[in-house]
Amino acid sequence: MILTVTLNPSLDRAMEIDRLGRGAVIRATSTRLDPGGKGVNVSRALLANGIPSRAVLPVGGEEGDQLVRLLESEGVEPLVVPIAGRTRSNITLAEPDGTVTKINESGPVLAGPEFAEITRAVLVAADSADWVVACGSVPPGLPVAAFGDLCARLVDAGVRLAVDTSGPALRAAAEAGVALVKPNREELAEAVGTPLRSLGDVVDAAARLRSWGAGSVLASLGADGAVLVDATAVLTGESPVARPRSTVGAGDALLAGFLAAGADGPEALAEGLAWGAAAVSLPGSRMPGPADLLRNAVRLHPRPDLVRPLLPQG
Repeated sequence: MILTVTLNPSLDRAMEIDRLGRGAVIRATSTRLDPGGKGVNVSRALLANGIPSRAVLPVGGEEGDQLVRLLESEGVEPLVVPIAGRTRSNITLAEPDGTVTKINESGPVLAGPEFAEITRAVLVAADSADWVVACGSVPPGLPVAAFGDLCARLVDAGVRLAVDTSGPALRAAAEAGVALVKPNREELAEAVGTPLRSLGDVVDAAARLRSWGAGSVLASLGADGAVLVDATAVLTGESPVARPRSTVGAGDALLAGFLAAGADGPEALAEGLAWGAAAVSLPGSRMPGPADLLRNAVRLHPRPDLVRPLLPQG
């Protein structure tokens, strides 16, 4: 069983439109409402492919109640921690050429006792999990140190922990010694404070995260595919999508597929790429199932020339 943790979940309303025009009245050609949040999406993708998963998440207000109902309708078993704030809502506008515009609320502030209850719930549920996956933004007002402490406690308990977050929280996770981090290109560049203009730059940045303590780095590069950097190898790969519809949740599907296939080596990277590409071909933040996967489209490229020694910490 894979346990996911989403500290800032959402209701995600996605609309397909012909063209985005500032100040114009725009008619949606289609619309859908999905449960949202990176960890939530990982659970949805896993369950859609027959992989057991549970989702820990704080919820509040009518929006939180609706989120729980949507999750339950998809077969997700939510482990709910009630909070005083209101669960946020996000809006995604998708154009026919694949351009996606997102409007995200910041989300509710988590009080100290609320985060303590989330931490307790995660530590208890982690006992029966093969992996714990902590994903998404750190809620407003929550100290990065508190997130880092949660990661450290899980690692100290012997839990295999994967983290997909950004900013200072990403470095805190790496320094806690998590088994896997999954930044995208922008998050990776922000973490190391350097633009990533080439594949070599991406690998160097991943090596920096490993020097801080992360075990493996799975970097998603959008249409350019993904890079896996671990202690022994550098692998790159891509899976072209003929008709992109929405990139929302594609990185989450990539991570879910990678974990589902064992989270190690070329087979796991290939599976993750197939899941991520399938998500891009679907509307909104719908997660792919077995019928959506085109594994034959995946191409992998071992890159021994890009293997880097573990850098000094810093």
